Amino acid sequence: MIDQSAARTLHPLEVKLILAFDEDEIIDSQRVKQVLGFREGQEQQAFSWLLAKGVLEEAERKTEIFYELTPLGQEWHKKGIPAKRIFSLLKDRGPMSLPEIAQSLGLDQKTVGSAFGSLSKEGVCTIDEARRAKLSKNEFPLSLLEIEMLLALASSQGGSVSENALSNSQKTLMAQIAKKRGAQDSPFRIADRIRVFYRVTPIAKEYRNAISTLGMTGEELGAITPEMLEKGTWKQGHFRPYNVQIPPARVIPGRRNAYVEFLESVKDKLVSLGFVEFDGNLVETEFWNSDALFMPQFHSARDIHDVYYIEEPTHARFIEEPYLSHVAAAHENGGNTGSRGWQYQFDRDFTRRLILRSQGTVLSARQLPKAEVPGKYFGIVRCFRYDRVDATHLSDFYQTEGIVLGKNVNLRTLLGFLEMFAVEVAGAKEVKYVPGYFPFTEPSIEVHIKHPVLGWFELGGSGIFRPEVTSSLGVEVPVLAWGIGIDRMALMALGLNDLRDLFCTDLESVRMRRSQYRIQ
Repeated sequence: MIDQSAARTLHPLEVKLILAFDEDEIIDSQRVKQVLGFREGQEQQAFSWLLAKGVLEEAERKTEIFYELTPLGQEWHKKGIPAKRIFSLLKDRGPMSLPEIAQSLGLDQKTVGSAFGSLSKEGVCTIDEARRAKLSKNEFPLSLLEIEMLLALASSQGGSVSENALSNSQKTLMAQIAKKRGAQDSPFRIADRIRVFYRVTPIAKEYRNAISTLGMTGEELGAITPEMLEKGTWKQGHFRPYNVQIPPARVIPGRRNAYVEFLESVKDKLVSLGFVEFDGNLVETEFWNSDALFMPQFHSARDIHDVYYIEEPTHARFIEEPYLSHVAAAHENGGNTGSRGWQYQFDRDFTRRLILRSQGTVLSARQLPKAEVPGKYFGIVRCFRYDRVDATHLSDFYQTEGIVLGKNVNLRTLLGFLEMFAVEVAGAKEVKYVPGYFPFTEPSIEVHIKHPVLGWFELGGSGIFRPEVTSSLGVEVPVLAWGIGIDRMALMALGLNDLRDLFCTDLESVRMRRSQYRIQ
């Protein structure tokens, strides 16, 4: 039997829940909030307390699919879906080319092409002889209007909608426009949520009898507010009793983020081997990011679709001499390196353009003019590159960069460092080395490791800097260089299957994660 002293210690949330539901009744978060009007999170508090007291027991878990609005979906809901905007534009202005449509609406070419394809499929738009899009119907198709309806439905429900709330046709449409991974280019993101159901046990009846005897309602006061003191309403209230004999709640200390710990362990490993750490600015010039590394100014990796430009200011005021002249000569005719160079006119204005650094090797280039010989340097470098986000690619990522300078360093030395990263740091069981190509190294080597789920993927690139790089920056000894995706090393070392898990917003997952790596 539950005595009155145990009932007195119940929290008002517990009291309300016990009084509201009978034995063997099945309840969940949604129902409790609906019946009792609890604020978000209050029902979970009550569940936790009553589970510990045996008043509730877990009955069932169900996984429900929800479709959440992405930032793109929110924009579509606010401005209209691209197909609708294109339809309205053509109806207002007449035939236009696709680039003109993109410029007028502020959309990228890919989005315009996809939206036009949808309109064309519905027979609403065609291309005329002048390669311009024009309307062939004056009514917007109902099938595309359903997308706007889904956006409005999700927006009205706080930004997400359950699959159970959709009709069969809406489910079919949602399957076409929603993504689970890489949803930044989709209006909806697919999310799995676990719904837990609880059963009220017979113990609830004993608590209910004790509560009734004490005359408790769940409206008891737990604290006095300034407003109560001012108005004197505390005099009419009933105060919640406290058991001073109950021990305080155990405070669980937080844990450091596993990824941060991994990065620091890598730094400790390299420092213990005699490496000196370097760092630099996130914003770099084209000169140090690419030109100093003997990447030609017409290289495809330097396109606007692969590099993030700085809007203001657009260019640095100057580039340091004599490095600018030496690098320009290396590009144009090889300079004094014995090379033919790239045989083009080096653009000294383009080289001053400001970008977010796209590779960590930029810091290796900056270190060369001031490096000691022999010397060993490394950096944990944040980089930015326009890329499609998936399990092994991010647009904002980290690399560990390093260079080793010395008269006696060679390819064997480099392979030893690569094996250390792959086996000792990443914890890979299977490693292979593949010939590669980089404009700034010769020979060039890629190191690949095998992930138990994702299979083989590239860990990073390496090689020996070409004379066009080293001589232009005042170094006349061999220089080993590598750029390793430290995010990918962490993927293996921490036992994860997706890079995005390293930067998740699920704090509980981060707190409870157990590191699986061991660096000797």
